[in-house]
Amino acid sequence: MLSFVLRRIALTVPTLFALSFLTFVAIRLVPGDPIEVRRGERGISPERLEFFRHELGLDQPVWKQFLDYVWGLLHGDFGVSIISQDSVLKEFLTLFPATLELSLFAMAFAVIFGVPFGVLAAVRRGSVFDHGLMGIALFGYSMPVFWWGLLLVLFFSVTLDLTPVSGRLDLIYYFEPVTGLMTIDSLLSDQDGAFKSAILHLILPAIVLGTIPLAAIARMTRSSMLEVLEEDYVRTARAKGLSPFRVIGLHALRNALIPVVTTIGLQGGTLLAGAVLTETIFAWPGVGHWLIESIFRRDYPALQGGVLLISTLLVLVNVAVDILNAVINPRIRHGR
Repeated sequence: MLSFVLRRIALTVPTLFALSFLTFVAIRLVPGDPIEVRRGERGISPERLEFFRHELGLDQPVWKQFLDYVWGLLHGDFGVSIISQDSVLKEFLTLFPATLELSLFAMAFAVIFGVPFGVLAAVRRGSVFDHGLMGIALFGYSMPVFWWGLLLVLFFSVTLDLTPVSGRLDLIYYFEPVTGLMTIDSLLSDQDGAFKSAILHLILPAIVLGTIPLAAIARMTRSSMLEVLEEDYVRTARAKGLSPFRVIGLHALRNALIPVVTTIGLQGGTLLAGAVLTETIFAWPGVGHWLIESIFRRDYPALQGGVLLISTLLVLVNVAVDILNAVINPRIRHGR
């Protein structure tokens, strides 16, 4: 098991290097000049602009900029934001708890509903229930995030006035963040109504962000369960007179979860990618909203650092999923 884990970790090194290169090149293909952002309406003298260009190293050849960038990464330096003049890593760590909280609630929503829906659809294969659930899953998977988000806002926030439109907490509450996770910090604050406000602000963004993963998990669970239910050991368990709950929940579902766990891990990428649009729609102060603002500002260091940090997290999630699959199924770690 240890050798399997070490092999998977070793494979992340070239992956992260390739990600840093692609991120560096792709961002420089974005139209616009980050130095021109500093010009503003009043303008700056050409000498001052050249000073800023030299300060950021943009007067160097591209290959030299990349080598300097990689050298900084090796020393834990992700650069300094052009706009805020703060460390990119510091800004990321400040905003990431908001994105993490939203992603965790969205994934919880997707798993809690996706797995049972997939199991029920497989057990009732070919029924109206099966076709209805899979049709809803396909509809949810195909639905644009921004359109779905606006529909929910119009219905639940504007029409019914049940949930807030934006933000993480009502303005009447204030407390110093401890963990950065608003649901936990609101409980620690002991302010009446703060936790309820944090949950209400999370409901719509979590549903919007978790809809696509829910559909993917439900469809994968159904397919995996259908395959497992045809296995000999499941028929043997039924022949022994075991209850349907034990046959499906204990024998079938456990083995069917191997590809489902992989799907859940891979949907982490969907969550983080969808968070950009979701956070923009709901004015959620997280990493996705920060990256969108960085694009408009042509903030190269913030874009490079933010995208690379998110990509690194995705790679680590995939490694964790591979290790978890190896724990569930020993044949994987032996290369079978």
